[in-house]
Amino acid sequence: MRIDIILESNNSPETVLKLGKLAEEVGLGGVWVSNMNDSRDPFINFVPLAMASDRIKLGPIAISPFELHPLKMASSLITLNEMAKGRAQIVVGAGGGTVGAMGIKPTRVVRAVRECVEIIKAAASGKPAQYNGEMFKVRWYDATWIEHRPPFIYVGANGPQMLASAARYADGIMMSDFVPERVIWAREHIDPALEEAGRDVATFPVNNFWAWHVKESREEAYKEARIWLAVRGTIYDKYIRDVVSDEEAEIVKENIWSFINAYQIKSDVIEGVPDEILNKIIEHGTSASTIAEIDREVERMREFKRNGLTEIAIRVYENPADSIRLIGETIAPALKD
Repeated sequence: MRIDIILESNNSPETVLKLGKLAEEVGLGGVWVSNMNDSRDPFINFVPLAMASDRIKLGPIAISPFELHPLKMASSLITLNEMAKGRAQIVVGAGGGTVGAMGIKPTRVVRAVRECVEIIKAAASGKPAQYNGEMFKVRWYDATWIEHRPPFIYVGANGPQMLASAARYADGIMMSDFVPERVIWAREHIDPALEEAGRDVATFPVNNFWAWHVKESREEAYKEARIWLAVRGTIYDKYIRDVVSDEEAEIVKENIWSFINAYQIKSDVIEGVPDEILNKIIEHGTSASTIAEIDREVERMREFKRNGLTEIAIRVYENPADSIRLIGETIAPALKD
């Protein structure tokens, strides 16, 4: 199973270069950054790493066609891909924080994402391209300067329709904060669509965004995890019952703004939600352990693999270099076979 890392999106280009090179040195497969409304531009920020690395793949999670027209998305991605000599990657998604910050309400999202991916693929083919979609149009695109293989295009998908649709046309799928049991559910939607499209179920890339809070002490690990729970898909209505009971899920729902407020001020205090509920969410919905308990996280990753993941993208937080080394020394070797 391929192991990627996800870096803080506000890191400087120099920091992305340093951490990306470290990830390459310890044998990881890819480096990602999230696309946030107030972060550094993810395409530009990757340029130093693209030019100084040799093997590792790199790119942003997730860009929406509602924030950036597919033609301009294609141009930025292909430019980065040329700098990286064919190693650029992207997750195309329907919404996200940037779309919300722009006051845009996406519509027909399954169709929009599909058209976006088709436009990027046509643009990256190196042949003259035009596209007449229901939502997006490209009158003419002819990137005669392309010299390298096309970038790799994932679709960010959590719901049944997007999972099945993406399986038919994307290069891969990235889910977000799915626990191992939820991966089985996802494969039940992905695999029939792959088979229908004549694609190889065994080799199709299925990735999952996963939070990593492995620290020296349990207190440190759980404190960091609490701060970031508001951006874990696990706490929201469709998925919260994957990690807590129905009664506990109602408490989470009633206090959802406590999670958001804690995230905004970077506090581990989440008002109105008992510690035992928070601990359940953290224990089942993230990797929050002590370094001494790393075998627990190795087994969790093996369960992800058994349940159908072919890749996992691990989001690292404080002291990212330490986390990258630990992942390279423990997780990557255990998942190699």
